[in-house]
Amino acid sequence: MPIPSRAALIEHLVRTRIAGEVATPRDNNLSHYRKLANGDRHYWLGLELGDRWADEQDVLAVMAERCGVGDDPAHRVGQDTIDPELTVDALERMAARLRKAALDRQSVLLATGHPGGLLDVHRATAAALRAAGCEIVVIPQGLTADEGAVWQFADVAVLERGATLWHTHSPNPMAAILDGLAAAGRPQPGLVVADHGWAGCAGQRGLDVVAYADSNDPALFLGESEGTLEVVVPLDDHVRDPRYYDPMTAYLLAAAGLTGE
Repeated sequence: MPIPSRAALIEHLVRTRIAGEVATPRDNNLSHYRKLANGDRHYWLGLELGDRWADEQDVLAVMAERCGVGDDPAHRVGQDTIDPELTVDALERMAARLRKAALDRQSVLLATGHPGGLLDVHRATAAALRAAGCEIVVIPQGLTADEGAVWQFADVAVLERGATLWHTHSPNPMAAILDGLAAAGRPQPGLVVADHGWAGCAGQRGLDVVAYADSNDPALFLGESEGTLEVVVPLDDHVRDPRYYDPMTAYLLAAAGLTGE
């Protein structure tokens, strides 16, 4: 995969709707912001937000700043956006953290609640980190959560049910991994690269976390704003073809110095 320039990547993100005018509609975004503000813990993604974000407009303000959704509270339906400049800015911050992990030979745990979209992004990141000398955390065997099994495929932790990799926002699979490591007397990861509740749970446990999040998953951006997560990359986390993420992954790994060149 050729490494795109910043300008070329931004054009690609907009063309494939990873950013720019994304598929997630405005009313869906606002509904999730409202439910989070009203205390629906499903939307907290494993973070403990208390009553700090009880005003929906405060959530919207953070999402406008960090994700690039429209900041007009009167805009209730129709098209919403992710700012591709913010996406690439966050990718570059994530790259800096991956570079540090490689230099320090840290142990890294990768996990996804969106295997249909982001599994290969995480897989390629794991392979590059291992090649650079990082330990990719092998999760304990026999873990379960949410009536499913917690497994690793291509070095990425996922939830499996009925021979199907599961789309999940739950923090419970990550909690099962971290508790399982502790029970086995093994150290916690030096870095977690994840999304959804996998990222939120790890951040709430005090681990270093970099993550991906969609415009309708505000909790991780709130966690970033509070310093619970180090970096959150805004993007549509399930576009039509997962290969659309390949140029983004190439840009990330090149910026992190993990291309082997």
